[in-house]
Amino acid sequence: MSEQDFKIGDKVTAIYKTGKYIGEVTDIRPAAYLVKVLAVLKHPMQGDLHNPKQTEVSMFHQRRALAFREQTNVPKNMVRTFDEEIPEYKESLREAVEKMKGTLSGAQTEWNDKSLQLLEDLAADYFK
Repeated sequence: MSEQDFKIGDKVTAIYKTGKYIGEVTDIRPAAYLVKVLAVLKHPMQGDLHNPKQTEVSMFHQRRALAFREQTNVPKNMVRTFDEEIPEYKESLREAVEKMKGTLSGAQTEWNDKSLQLLEDLAADYFK
């Protein structure tokens, strides 16, 4: 992936761990951009990041999406230009959760079942 140079205030997409977000660059660091989250494009995967799609791990993590206006350092090579209209955060989160639920429901595996249960719990908390 080629890196682009962004400036403070630019709207971008940013991949953080296994989630993808729309945000705004708020600071420039040597190896990363500080990005303020404005919307969710892809909800993070559940489970152990170091052992993806495995359930026999020491801890099967529940992974929340980054919150509205939460700021995170994103490696420069994981940031891209975003020039469309930015959706409302809560609605974008709802769409990302529903899309992931649909993907996980597509095949019955132990990992999918465990991930779907964690995602259901998160959704109940997100949209209460």
